[in-house]
Amino acid sequence: MAGTILGVIGGSGFYQMPGLELVEQIELTTPFGAPSDAYYRGRIGETEVVFLARHGRGHRLLPSELNYRANVYGMKLLGVQRLVSVSTAGSMKEAIAPGDLVVVDQFIDHTYQRRSTFFGDGIVAHVSLADPVCTDLNRTLVEAGRAGDAKVHDGGTYLCIEGPQFSTRAESNLYRTWGVDVISMTAMQEARLAREAELCYATLTLVTDYDCWHQSAGPVDIGEILRVMRANVEKAQRAIANLTTALAGRRRSCACGAALKDAIITDRKAIPAAVAEDLRPIIGKYL
Repeated sequence: MAGTILGVIGGSGFYQMPGLELVEQIELTTPFGAPSDAYYRGRIGETEVVFLARHGRGHRLLPSELNYRANVYGMKLLGVQRLVSVSTAGSMKEAIAPGDLVVVDQFIDHTYQRRSTFFGDGIVAHVSLADPVCTDLNRTLVEAGRAGDAKVHDGGTYLCIEGPQFSTRAESNLYRTWGVDVISMTAMQEARLAREAELCYATLTLVTDYDCWHQSAGPVDIGEILRVMRANVEKAQRAIANLTTALAGRRRSCACGAALKDAIITDRKAIPAAVAEDLRPIIGKYL
């Protein structure tokens, strides 16, 4: 069943996968430390699925505290080839209403405290991030969401801020001049690391509110966000279930699996042996 292992990183409110059968709990350690939580591996229909709660069960970790490298590295170790991030977000445009889903295709990174590369410590690589999501996976995810009767926006720009505070009104109005569609706090680092790990990547964004720029909106209300989020989670779960059906037995035909080809510029003889060993699941075929 090569090519049918789907990884899902669930964000706020998305802590489990209904329909996941033959579930195995897997505790991993990585060269980058511990992931957010245990991985849960099972099947939905004919597709193998690996699920991770991004903030840990019980929502224990701030966005800035997440070990993004360990989370994605663990997915790679478990044989994942396609990775879907499920994230909540605020809307930055009138046409994107609370309750809608957005399958974004671009990101702006406005974070400043996070490690977002596997490289360094004696090895240098520069992957292309011009198109940070997998076009094939994005297209299939949009279709899967719409098949579940959700309103899904095809494409959009995700602004990733540091948090954990929500934006000031001045910031929110500034960000709108950048042309962004949604604002949240987590998916950018996952997109960067998934590209380095040669995983197909897509983000399913669950819109919970208008950010505080909106004239009819008061300050961002976490209670209202949670109410809308609960309804959105059901839509997201249906979308992921439909996605597993669409991906069953489908091999990758995109370029994501060769993202590191020609990207590692360090002389192979100069790469420290310990670093090479730590990164073997990611760079082994290029050594």
